Amino acid sequence: MLLACLDVSYVDSDATAACVLFDGWQAKASTQELVRHFTGVAAYESGSFFRRELPCLVGILSQLPHRPEAVVIDGYVWLGTGERPGLGAHLFDALGGTIPVIGVAKSAFHGAPAVEVLRGQSKAPLYITAAGVSVDQAAEHIREMSGPHRIPDMLKLVDRLCRDSRR
Repeated sequence: MLLACLDVSYVDSDATAACVLFDGWQAKASTQELVRHFTGVAAYESGSFFRRELPCLVGILSQLPHRPEAVVIDGYVWLGTGERPGLGAHLFDALGGTIPVIGVAKSAFHGAPAVEVLRGQSKAPLYITAAGVSVDQAAEHIREMSGPHRIPDMLKLVDRLCRDSRR
């Protein structure tokens, strides 16, 4: 089962997107790592963050030789009550609604339909939202991911890749 974790970091109007591919939710190592740089990305716009990040996520996914069976992002799929679309929902739509997207957020978003997941010895939960898979199943997948700490190892790796590659 090919899975992907994605993340993007920014410096002014430039961005670095990273993708970590891994085989199965309990994988201890990546099978492939990709990094792509983007210039002229949209400015941050409160309430419309997806306009800045979505092109970078779609851009790096377009470089994959095979489509992953699910994508994990750092952030929310749904925001607030009424399931207002967040970055993950926009990504799910951009992928034609064919690849489940799981959002893993580190801070609560008031009213978001998230399931809280505790990992390791952390007392602080992760907030899980999803499209294309039930949020309960998505939460179970995040619990299963490798790593002894709050943040799964593959999410730590993709974060480090996009931050270190922009230097």
